[in-house]
Amino acid sequence: MENKSLQQGAVITFVAYLLWGIFPIYWKLLEHVPAGEVLAHRIVWSLVFMIFLVLVTGNWRHFMETVHILKKDRKKTIAIITASIVITINWFLFIFSVQHGHVLQASLGYYINPLISILLAVFVLKEKTTKGQVLSFILAGIGVLYLTLSYGVFPWISLLLALSFGFYGLIKKTVNLHAMYGLTIETLVIAPVALLYLIVIPSEGSFTFSPLFGADNLLLIGAGIVTAVPLLLFAAGAKRIPLAMVGFLQYIAPTIMFFLGVFLYNEAFTIHHMITFALIWLALIIYMASIYRDAPRGRKKENADI
Repeated sequence: MENKSLQQGAVITFVAYLLWGIFPIYWKLLEHVPAGEVLAHRIVWSLVFMIFLVLVTGNWRHFMETVHILKKDRKKTIAIITASIVITINWFLFIFSVQHGHVLQASLGYYINPLISILLAVFVLKEKTTKGQVLSFILAGIGVLYLTLSYGVFPWISLLLALSFGFYGLIKKTVNLHAMYGLTIETLVIAPVALLYLIVIPSEGSFTFSPLFGADNLLLIGAGIVTAVPLLLFAAGAKRIPLAMVGFLQYIAPTIMFFLGVFLYNEAFTIHHMITFALIWLALIIYMASIYRDAPRGRKKENADI
């Protein structure tokens, strides 16, 4: 039974990262729509979809209980508002990078993200780190610095994507909300701003009420579904598999983005990019090796505690 749960968890988590990996294809279909407008629709329709999901699954009472608990805890309220802002920035940057031909930078950002998480864990949560993790972070830093100096382009999209998602993960770790409720509350917090944007800012005519079910309308409405589904799959799958396996599977998404950027969208990939990515990949190999090396030690400690 345990093996079956592990296999199911691995498959579900794999599908989540697969969907995240092919995200650029979806946003490319909307590249004629301004990134801000796409983002606003993504937020609004994500909220609509999540409320529908909470109602359909019969979790409305539990959801409202969670909201009331958050309202009484000022620190958690501030944290969830901050998380909403940070993930909104991350969503905008990702849509912007895809629409403006920077899929490779987005890929690099999500390769760097785990290393940013290490840095945040050390300096914010005061967690201990291994020599391998320190070395992996140094190599990644060298890679980014090399690309900046040799190619003359500072990968600001990559770093902002990594930093925003890293801080989002950090905040979520401190708040510790159910995935379904968390996303619903986060979109609820930012939805008024998104709606105001759609009302005040002149539309490019991408969303129309006649015909209501045109191609652009369906894509913009669907943005809510494609945002929520991978997150919910990840939440369901990741809790069934070891952290080390989650760490390995998370590189599926940026790897798919990498191949999309190079082979589907023909983005410039120079020797400087190759060296940078090679350094990042080496850093990640060292990082993964340190996780797997420490995993048995963690299990032994758990057994000893039992």
